[in-house]
Amino acid sequence: MYTYKYPRPALTVDALVYVKEKNEILVLLIRRGNEPFKNRWALPGGFVDMDETLETACKRELREETGLVVKEMEQFKTFDAIDRDPRGRTISVVFSAQPKEKQPVKGADDADFAGWFPLNNLPDMAFDHRQIIEEFFDSI
Repeated sequence: MYTYKYPRPALTVDALVYVKEKNEILVLLIRRGNEPFKNRWALPGGFVDMDETLETACKRELREETGLVVKEMEQFKTFDAIDRDPRGRTISVVFSAQPKEKQPVKGADDADFAGWFPLNNLPDMAFDHRQIIEEFFDSI
């Protein structure tokens, strides 16, 4: 097996799922069950497996952590700040989805809770996820 002598960053995906309900936007968040940032809120997401595409990984993480299944996602942006994850150099590709209506969700896998939050009243967030949300909604 070939080995690579240079360090490589980890690759993750995050799902920014939102619905418009009445006159507000609701964003799907999970409460992290593990460190880092245990008990803080985050976008559903996680590490990409070696045998899957980015979008497939994002749909898998979304399903595993919230039970929500979406058919289509759109790639938004890559976030690559050097120190965005205390576990080490991690690059995240963010995908978005807008279901027609709010679906029931339940925290699972490494998320101990999942729920819909008003965009104008988000809880304390893990990583750079508040920045991701702000940049996304500034762009649409």
